[in-house]
Amino acid sequence: MAVTTIDPTTALVLIDLQNGVMAAPAVPHTPAQVVERAVALAGAFRERDLPVVLVRVTSSPGSGTRGRTDRSGRRSGPRERPEGWDVIVDDLAGHPGDITVTKRNWGAFHGTDLDLRLRRRGITQIVLGGIATSIGVESTARAAHEHGYHVTLATDVMADIDEAAHRRSVEQIFPRLGETGTAAQILDLLRRDHS
Repeated sequence: MAVTTIDPTTALVLIDLQNGVMAAPAVPHTPAQVVERAVALAGAFRERDLPVVLVRVTSSPGSGTRGRTDRSGRRSGPRERPEGWDVIVDDLAGHPGDITVTKRNWGAFHGTDLDLRLRRRGITQIVLGGIATSIGVESTARAAHEHGYHVTLATDVMADIDEAAHRRSVEQIFPRLGETGTAAQILDLLRRDHS
């Protein structure tokens, strides 16, 4: 189902648009394209006094999710990162009204105060974008749906390291969690519903 409406109490939630993530390749949209569209959405949300939430992932020794995985032989825990890798990209950062959430897991709800911050503002819907589609965005979308939010997924404001994983999330998972649409479609609804 295509996106049909933007509630008057909607927040934009952008996942992991930070320096370290932007340095990695992504498909089917480049990190620069994702950020460009995210900036357009963030500007429209700010103009309408709707919350913009910038979620960043960081790690430190002992943080993150523990448990056995099938990734034997690969690094799965925190590793040494370059200085500033977890800083939100300049194009999105620096707006005093924005909400910044720091996570140490894939999704933005577990282990953070995101739900509390949204509920205090009366938020009923979230528009999601970010990188990576099948990891941080999908995990956050699943949790948002489970928390009872209306979920809208901005499909061209997200990318992944694996195109098949991106496509599976967009085509098979997201329609079960909410509505999908492009940044242009969401902007059009914002203009129409919040003029």
